Amino acid sequence: MRPERRGRVMQPSTQVNRQREELAGQAKPYRISKQQVYEAYLRVKANKGAAGIDDETLEAFESKLKDNLYRIWNRMSSGSYFPPAVKAVEIPKANGKTRLLGIPTVADRVAQTVVKMQLEPVVEPKFHPDSYGYRPGKSAHQALATARQRCWKYNWVIDIDVRAFFDNLDHELTMKAVRHHTDEKWVLLYIERWLKAPLQTADGLQARGKGTPQGGVVSPLIANIFMHHAFDDWMRRHYADVPFERYADDLLAHCRSFAEAQRVLESIRERLRACGLELHPEKTKIVYCKDEDRRGHHEPERFDFLGYTFRPRLSKNRWGQDVCKLQPRDQR
Repeated sequence: MRPERRGRVMQPSTQVNRQREELAGQAKPYRISKQQVYEAYLRVKANKGAAGIDDETLEAFESKLKDNLYRIWNRMSSGSYFPPAVKAVEIPKANGKTRLLGIPTVADRVAQTVVKMQLEPVVEPKFHPDSYGYRPGKSAHQALATARQRCWKYNWVIDIDVRAFFDNLDHELTMKAVRHHTDEKWVLLYIERWLKAPLQTADGLQARGKGTPQGGVVSPLIANIFMHHAFDDWMRRHYADVPFERYADDLLAHCRSFAEAQRVLESIRERLRACGLELHPEKTKIVYCKDEDRRGHHEPERFDFLGYTFRPRLSKNRWGQDVCKLQPRDQR
């Protein structure tokens, strides 16, 4: 009979594996857990999406899931992850033009989601309540409903169009804005690399010294951080009595008089110019919120916001009477 081994407790294999993983993680310069990478993959899987420049579909990625996720974790936690180029895809717009999207590979979408999961909970509580785009619990319909109510209250609205917003984000100012919210080195490292990742077009690789590609997982969050500092918080500090709605780069600001609207618009123009952005000269305009209680006509009296056209329309009040109010209607 073999003697009993005293002082030794056999541990379950799961606990041993967990300890080994912790030791492996301690050897890496950046503490990113495998669980974070797996949860990021589940989000990418739920969102589906097209293949990037490697033509690897989500199904193909999943055929070697364990190896692929380990590779992402290993490279991200060691600082050796470099994002591939994003695939340029032209998407038709309602006006007949096209919008250029940059589609990352499946693996890169997982990596971007890891960073988004780390950064989003930090910045979300600091964002302005009237920022509606690409935020948890916020929607375009909320922005439309708020705009409708404010157009009834304020006589004038500034319809602001930022020219080629996602294409013109200044990288240095963007990183400065992100650093305001986090000093996590791996988050800053990979956001900077994604900003600089080239675009694969039909004519070859296109280097980018500014902008962030629409279509990336982390791009909307980066854009919101930038505009929080460039516009939202600036408006709060300088024009607290001028309410606004912002959905990414779609902006409305409400004023009591035409003179006030002129002053505010010029200040916004100068502020965004200092942040490397330009307002579209034809699409940016001051609109009169005409209804039956407001005298006179001042063109224009209509504007478009988030796919809806706002203009004076007949509707029923709570007593069933016909009234003319500025109302939105789907452009489709």
